[in-house]
Amino acid sequence: MSPYIIIGMIVVAIVLILLKGIPVQTLRILSQGVVKILIGALILFFLNVFGANFGLHIPINLFTTVISGFLGVSGVTSLFAIHMFLLP
Repeated sequence: MSPYIIIGMIVVAIVLILLKGIPVQTLRILSQGVVKILIGALILFFLNVFGANFGLHIPINLFTTVISGFLGVSGVTSLFAIHMFLLP
């Protein structure tokens, strides 16, 4: 796609949002998702800090933070199992 088409679509989307407004429900869902992703990143950070003594390091990237944020303890456990048993 041409950059002009992409910029045009972004401008049209911004104008529509300014004219119509963003529904409150959409903002609530997006904010809950962002909070869960941030919590997942914090969980992985503390796991890496405390797991360094045991040789455990799970990289903090978008995939792992989404898994740990949305799935919680079971997501962190599955990332730990993948790290221990599937990765060399």
